[in-house]
Amino acid sequence: MTPLLIAEGVTRRFARKPTWGDRIAAAFGAGTDRRALQAVTDVSLAIQKGETLGLVGESGCGKSTLGRMLAGIMAPSSGRVLLDGASPMRGGHKITTRIQTVFQDPFASLNPRRRIGDSIAEGPIAHGLVSRAASGALVSDWLARVGLDPAFAQRFPHQFSGGQRQRVAIARALAMQPDLLICDEPVASLDVSIQAQILNLFLDLRRDLGLTCLFISHDLGVVRHVSDRVAIMYLGRIVESGTAARIYAAPGHPYTRALLDSSPKLGQAAALKPIAGELPSPLAPPPGCAFHPRCPIATELCRRERPVLAARADGGLLACHHA
Repeated sequence: MTPLLIAEGVTRRFARKPTWGDRIAAAFGAGTDRRALQAVTDVSLAIQKGETLGLVGESGCGKSTLGRMLAGIMAPSSGRVLLDGASPMRGGHKITTRIQTVFQDPFASLNPRRRIGDSIAEGPIAHGLVSRAASGALVSDWLARVGLDPAFAQRFPHQFSGGQRQRVAIARALAMQPDLLICDEPVASLDVSIQAQILNLFLDLRRDLGLTCLFISHDLGVVRHVSDRVAIMYLGRIVESGTAARIYAAPGHPYTRALLDSSPKLGQAAALKPIAGELPSPLAPPPGCAFHPRCPIATELCRRERPVLAARADGGLLACHHA
């Protein structure tokens, strides 16, 4: 099958803006730090129609930046994104409604001055998916699908709980009838009990609508619950990917194993093992394998040479010299 979405060598760099201290130093002839922040580096992945790909990594590893590039919100510095073999980007601007995003903070992503019914209907009306006269029925239908009373369409975002606001955000995204839904930490800001409700809602909608999803999270337990395949990201690069069953049963990369060891499990009596060290700065990534300063099995080869992301016998991908 031809994948619904393909990313080829996607990279995103952010130029460091000079501070007042930099300007003063430059005025006196001193040099300034002009290094660019490398948020995402040479990422290639594919998402098949009807599957959910989980993207996992620590905060600051580039997950959200990658998701925004795949959604067309942000243009890559290099590389390309293809949707059904064609680019959804033109001049850095999104030209398709086929990819929609559910963001982490629903209060920030909803307009506080607009009634939620207007927020849900705005996109479909603007893109000709529904007439203004029929938009009320569309809003009522989607509110009911996400477990909210259709009468809530006249309320404002501040009148809802966090979980209810996220349901509204999901309804707004799905009302555009997207082929691909990108969920960027959709339950990270919610209480644990509410997380379970939103995840169950997501699974029900995925089954009923045949959704194709990219699910971004730092929570391995959540990703295991919802994903068919999992990609592990570290300091802007994919270091391992494969089926969810294989990743959780037999992780190949030391970073993947460290993430699993540091994640709490039901009935676990032993103390958790946090990952040693800190995530290096993307302004100055370490040479060789980026994980080698924190890796328990690193050798001189790891410090000197970056491993290539190569295919495994089981169809997954792995970037490690000693896997």
